Amino acid sequence: MRSESTASLCHRIVQAPAGRLHLVEQGTGPLILLVHGFPESWYSWRHQLPALAAAGYRAVAIDVRGYGRSSKPAATDAYRMLDLVEDNVAVVRALGEESSVIVGHDWGSNIAAASALLHPAVFRAVGLLSVPYAPPGGPRPTDVFGQIGGPEQEFYVSYFQEPGRAEAEIEPDVRSWLAGFYAALSADTMPAHDEPDPHFVALGGRLRDRFPAGPLPAWLSEEDLDVYAGEFERTGLTGALNRYRNMDRDWEDLAPHRGAPIKQPSLFIGGALDPSTIWMSDAIGAFPTTLPRLSASHLLAGCGHWIQQERPDEVNSLLTDWLATLQN
Repeated sequence: MRSESTASLCHRIVQAPAGRLHLVEQGTGPLILLVHGFPESWYSWRHQLPALAAAGYRAVAIDVRGYGRSSKPAATDAYRMLDLVEDNVAVVRALGEESSVIVGHDWGSNIAAASALLHPAVFRAVGLLSVPYAPPGGPRPTDVFGQIGGPEQEFYVSYFQEPGRAEAEIEPDVRSWLAGFYAALSADTMPAHDEPDPHFVALGGRLRDRFPAGPLPAWLSEEDLDVYAGEFERTGLTGALNRYRNMDRDWEDLAPHRGAPIKQPSLFIGGALDPSTIWMSDAIGAFPTTLPRLSASHLLAGCGHWIQQERPDEVNSLLTDWLATLQN
């Protein structure tokens, strides 16, 4: 297999319920839709686009609504899961396709899973990176997150709920905040176990107070950081943070699908050092019932949260091997 494609990246704008969705595509063949997480962009898939194109696929990475060059609706409730799923369906249709494999990372994993759950005829297989599938249901999310951390600190998801609060911390110096956030969840720069957990905010403090100081993680060059910072300095963080502010709405919207499995072929890849994967180990253990057609579940030793950027060669190999099985 060639390590990279000779086909160039193509930037496009398509119409979707969000209004405008920006995407980047490379290669020809069966469509693979790539959905990023927080706080990222299509650029998070820069290592996967050429590898998938070289393997004979049409790889398409989107800017989720609220990010990059995609539209940013003003209403907070415009970022509910149902709307993001319909954006993905619109992208497939706008590209002239009937169906797609969908692969997501972080929040993108949740979005990919919901897309596959709600539109199985459109999304014929689903790949989940870092965040495993947990079927809809259970207690109200904000009630759960409000109990995490105890009286002396606040879980970051709760910290993100109030509009404007996290923005006031981040937007005066977006670049350094992003650098710290990425470093906090990267295998080579994350805090040691005996240091304060960067997923929590001390009373009266800021999330960034617990970010590690020091060099960037190995996967993130200064030029890469410039790309991410440039996008968020231009757009702000509200659209991205509004995803967190819709978790209770999602819980209500998806109630009819409580406990529902995803029946299409699926793949999970996580980092063994990623808190998101570790916290959701129960979801991984439930895969025989929640993902009955799971092809494989991989935990990459010594890997953190930004899995497709920290370990691109391994992720590319696992993705292309799995995709090859879907052709049989």
